[in-house]
Parts: sequence; structure tokens; C-alpha cells
Amino acid sequence: MTIIDNAVYVNGLRTEDPESLDETYFVLRQREGMAWIGLYRPDAEELQSVGEEFDLNPLAVEDALAGHQRAKLEHYGECLFLVLRPARYRDDVEKVDFGEIHVFAGDEYVVTVRHAESPDLAKVRRRMEAMPEFLALGPEAVLYGILDQVVDEYEPVAAGLENDIDEIEDDLFGADPDVSRRIYELSRQVITFQRATSPLAGILQALMAGTPERPAGTELQDHLRDVLDHVLRLNERVAAFRALLQNALAVNAALVAQRQNNEMQRMTESSLEQNEQVKRISSWAAILFAPTLVASIYGMNFTAMPELTWAYGYPYAIGLMLAMGLALYVTFKHNKWI
Repeated sequence: MTIIDNAVYVNGLRTEDPESLDETYFVLRQREGMAWIGLYRPDAEELQSVGEEFDLNPLAVEDALAGHQRAKLEHYGECLFLVLRPARYRDDVEKVDFGEIHVFAGDEYVVTVRHAESPDLAKVRRRMEAMPEFLALGPEAVLYGILDQVVDEYEPVAAGLENDIDEIEDDLFGADPDVSRRIYELSRQVITFQRATSPLAGILQALMAGTPERPAGTELQDHLRDVLDHVLRLNERVAAFRALLQNALAVNAALVAQRQNNEMQRMTESSLEQNEQVKRISSWAAILFAPTLVASIYGMNFTAMPELTWAYGYPYAIGLMLAMGLALYVTFKHNKWI
């Protein structure tokens, strides 16, 4: 159902559970309390009904209906429009899923519009209902509860990203061919996570400052300051994650280049060794070829050949073969081919 929860609070106590939005508007006008309406992916008609009843800015309503907004806090007259990007870490695929929640807060209402399963606003509502004196502070108390829940759900995401970075650091020196892609994909998730968390510091500071018409009380400021401390520490961790991944990418590029250089060096050494072997084989082949040439010529047994009838023809042929082989051996040895 689109309406997840719908109640009217008076002095921080839940007094009515209307069955429809029209009934909520009626009870709210009667009891002059605060309506807290939780919507999950409402259609245009439902969101338009809320917008007309509480005089919400049409541009903010359009943003809440379309989604895909950045984290921000905007003032439209007496209405605060808050956009948050909750996140959930999926350990099975080592990926971060980002959601979106829009909150409209006025003097007598809080309307939440969720576009994802996270955050668990039912948990926020139970927590706030358990503190009626704090909830009696009004819509700003609900804004604190939502922000606190979103920031708390960021902690497992940061832990999951940190674990992935540790694994990447272990894989850097393992010559894993997929480590570059994993670093790149994890860097994109960290950047998106940083875009979701970095605006929260300014949002919380603005809520702590309040407005001249509605200054934030001391108790509310103390609670918001606690969330701000968590956000600042979280932002420092995320910035460190991004720096570590940039260093990991640079180290990986250097290691890849070093491995390529080592491979080229091994190929060069192998090529040089092969060249030396070819030189030796060629040298001995040339040395053996010289006497073979002489022997083949004088083995043709033609009638009219020089030195066939010469008494010293045989010793001459043998000596010529030895002399040619020795000359080639000396030459190749001098050139260090053998």
C-alpha cells in the first residue's frame, strides 16, 4: 500500500490512526496536533492531495514524485523540504544500493515519501513514540529521527566498503587481472556514497541554526549535534576511502607497468639466447659445409677434372677441407659465435 503509516500526535502522543488521508486532515484540524504521514512510492494523485492540503510547493512536490534528486535541504516559506540518499550494502554482490527519501515538514505536519526499502522509518516512528516529550518538540524532532536513522544505516555501508578496500590491497600484489576493474567500480560507489553523505553536514548545521521564526531548542540542538559528529567522522572515512582507492589505482598501474617491463626483459633475454644458439648452430653448419662442398665436387667422378690423376690430389683435397674448416672455426671463434 502507498500509505505505510498515518497518525496524528498531540503533545508527542499518538492519538488517532486515520484510515485515509481525508480523515487525517479532518482529525488534524480538530485536535491541532501534528500529522505524520508515511508514503511509499505514491502516485501523482495521492501526492497532489497532500500538497493541496498542506500547501506544499509544486516544484518540491514534482521533485518528490520524480525522484533522482541530490541530498539537500530547501525552504519553501514555512515548509522544509529535505532530500536524503539512504544506502544499503549488499554483501552478496559487494555493491551499495542507494535509495531516496523526501520529507516535507511544516508547523503541523511531516510527510515522508520513500522510493526505496531503506531507511526503516517504522523503526524511527517507534523510537520517537517512545520519547513523547521529545516528539512534542514538533516536526524538527521527526527530522532528527530520520536523519539519525539514515546516518546509522551508513555505518554498515562504510564497513563493507572498508572491507572491500582491504581485499583490493591484498589483491594488488597478486597479479589479479580483474583488480583494475574492481578498483574502478569501487571508486564509483565511494564517489556516489560521498555525494550522499557530504551535504549532511550543511543540512544538520542549518537545522541547528533554525530560523528567526522557529529557532531550534537546546535539546534539539544537542541531538542534532550528536548526529553531526557522526556525519563528520563518516565524511572523513569516505574521503580516506577515496584517497586509498586513488593510491591503489596508481600502485596497480605501476605494478602492471613493472610486470610488462619484466616480461619484455624476459622476452629480450630469451630472444638474445635464441640468437646465440642460432649463431652456434649456423657456425658449425658452415664449418661442416666447407669440407662437404669440396668432397661433393670431387665425388662427381667426371672424366675431365683437375687433379684427378695427380698423385697428391687426395692429400690436397683432405688438406683443403681441413684448412677451410679451421679457417671458419677461427673466424667464428674470434667473433664469439662459438
